Amino acid sequence: MADISSSPQRSWLGVALVAGSAVAWSYGGAIQRFIGVADGWTIVFWRCLFAGLFLLAFMLIRDRIDGTIRLFRAMGWPGFFIAVGFALVSTFFVLAVTMTPVANVVLFMASIPLFAALLARIVLGEPITPVTWGAIGAVILGVGIMVSSSIGEGGSILGLALAAAIPAIFACMTVLTRRYPGIRMTPAACGGSFIACAIAASQAGAFAVGFQDLTLLFCFGALNLGLGMALYVTGARMIPSALAALLGTAEMILAPVWMVLLHNEIPSGRTIIGGALVMAALFTYLISHARQASRPVPTAAA
Repeated sequence: MADISSSPQRSWLGVALVAGSAVAWSYGGAIQRFIGVADGWTIVFWRCLFAGLFLLAFMLIRDRIDGTIRLFRAMGWPGFFIAVGFALVSTFFVLAVTMTPVANVVLFMASIPLFAALLARIVLGEPITPVTWGAIGAVILGVGIMVSSSIGEGGSILGLALAAAIPAIFACMTVLTRRYPGIRMTPAACGGSFIACAIAASQAGAFAVGFQDLTLLFCFGALNLGLGMALYVTGARMIPSALAALLGTAEMILAPVWMVLLHNEIPSGRTIIGGALVMAALFTYLISHARQASRPVPTAAA
């Protein structure tokens, strides 16, 4: 019988799902700009509540009640820490977007794979190739250019700090999943959404929002954060991880485009230059990583 998991149809489905997740994640900042709620913690509360409920429903449909309970029980402490990281990232994204241009936030996020490679070198002892070192240096330079642009224009230093914390936290989460490869992301993301919701509930000034804002918050949580995660975890199993990472870069490219088209939020010249440098470094790293992964492993003679 043919292996369905390696069939071309399944591979194309995986590509479509991962690309769809990148598109879903890319319009988060654009949605948030339409929301008329001034309190960022209120936005975090409703967004993460809707995301958590969406992911819980997704698991109940996919894995039934018994399977969903097993997934949560199997998380252990590593999965709990991943959930906490997801809660922090979800919170920091919303708060950072209220203080700094969306382009800055998503372009900081583009450096996640390189931060992860550097942290894996420190924690796990994984080797770093010269290409990766060069890409890390280019990212540092590109981020420096973007930060200098925002500070020069009176941008929020706190917003930039929150945006910078996102790739650092994601890098920790990536290294943790490499150390414990059995961690499942869906229950961790679901649990993290509810953790962020609980934290936001203790900080929010009010919970009442109008119908229009509630609809936007539902889209922000369920259709941006939740649906994006569901599409990614489903599609990433069908294609090589390097290809999934390359497809994921569409989020960083599309997010500033949505802001220009829908909100006329045009990045500054230095943000574009720094962002282009970061994206070029990311593409170089991912393509080099994909080539290394595709090389056959030499086997010893019998």
